[in-house]
This record gives sequence, C-alpha cells and structure tokens, in this order.
Amino acid sequence: MFIARQGKQSPVTGLTPKMLLFAYRQGVFPMSESRDDPEIFWVDPRQRGIIPLDRFRISRSLARTLRRGQFTITFDTAFEQVLHGCADRDETWINPTIHALCLSLHHEGHAHSVEVWQNDRLVGGVYGISIGSAFFGESMFSRATDASKVALAYLVDRLRRGGYQLFDTQFLTPHLASLGAIEIPRAQYHRLLAAALGQSASFSGVVPAGAEVVQRNTQTS
Repeated sequence: MFIARQGKQSPVTGLTPKMLLFAYRQGVFPMSESRDDPEIFWVDPRQRGIIPLDRFRISRSLARTLRRGQFTITFDTAFEQVLHGCADRDETWINPTIHALCLSLHHEGHAHSVEVWQNDRLVGGVYGISIGSAFFGESMFSRATDASKVALAYLVDRLRRGGYQLFDTQFLTPHLASLGAIEIPRAQYHRLLAAALGQSASFSGVVPAGAEVVQRNTQTS
C-alpha cells in the first residue's frame, strides 16, 4: 500500500473541502492514525476494494431481514450522527479535521449517508463521498444485527438506480467480500475512476421497501 504523509494539517489553513475533492478525483483519500492524531496522510492502495454494483450479494438471511422491514431507512437526515457512529470505536482514522471536512462536503451536497433506525434509535449507517458517477464509501457502523448490511444494501440500490458506475470501498475486508466486494489493481481502479468521473449520477430518490431492494438486487445466495 502506498502511503504519502503530508504532515500536520490545520483545520483553518490546511486541507480544505475543495482540496479533498481534488484528491478523490486523483484516486487518493485521507486518513489519520487515530482520533487524537492531528496528522493527515494520503492513501493510494496498490489493491483497491470496490463493489461491482451488478454483483452485490444479498444472502438469504439478509433478504429475510430486508423483507421483514424491521428497520426504518432514511437518507441524508442524520449525516453527522452517522459520522459519529463510525468514529465511535477504539481505533478510528476519523480525526476532528476529517470529521469537519466530511461535514462540510455534506453541506455542499458531496457527502451522503444512509441511516438505519430501530424504535427511533440510530442503530447503523454508512456514509461516503459522491463525485460524478463515482461513490467513495468511507465508513459504516452497526449497533444491531445486520444493521450495517441493511445500510449497504440500500446504498447499493440507490447507487444503481441513480446511475452510478463505481462504488469504491477503499479496502477489501472479509465482511465486504461476503457481500460481493473484490480487489482490483491500482491502474485498473484509476481507469474505472476516470470513466466514472466523466459521467453524472443522482443520489436523490424515494426510500423503497426492503422487498423492492431484494427484488432489484438479484445476486442472492
């Protein structure tokens, strides 16, 4: 993995939302070593994780969960709460600078979230950055069984319906692999990214029932 450290960034004079969008367009993304570390470094993995939008895998158990409708799903109604949920763990790369930048991008319409609720309590979610027809998945969290998987299923469904061409997950984890994520070489990723940035997509839309999500995303197992 190639990691370029850019030194400490000031929330005022350092990295800006505009610079962050430029970095994503070049195929790199920011991370910090921990919540309390003010240093930001750029990451451009040799092997990049993506979820091919036509290969997202909904297991039988996840399909049952989606059809039961035990969760309420919203989009872009609690972005900062999702951000907090993703950072609320022992080890996190989301420091205050990254938190502030992502929140600014959300206010500018470039960052989006999926929220999963149960009895009016936020129990899961996922957020990411949108540029052209590329969506850069940043992080997700879960406080209830299958909540993050449900969030991801709704996100993939929205991306497919909105005309997105690339869903970047940054890295490949066993959890993401079980849902259809794969690794591709850096050069291939950059080709896909260039093509996706040249096309437009829309993140807006109605919230479908879980059964509709299952029906539209037919890669079941």
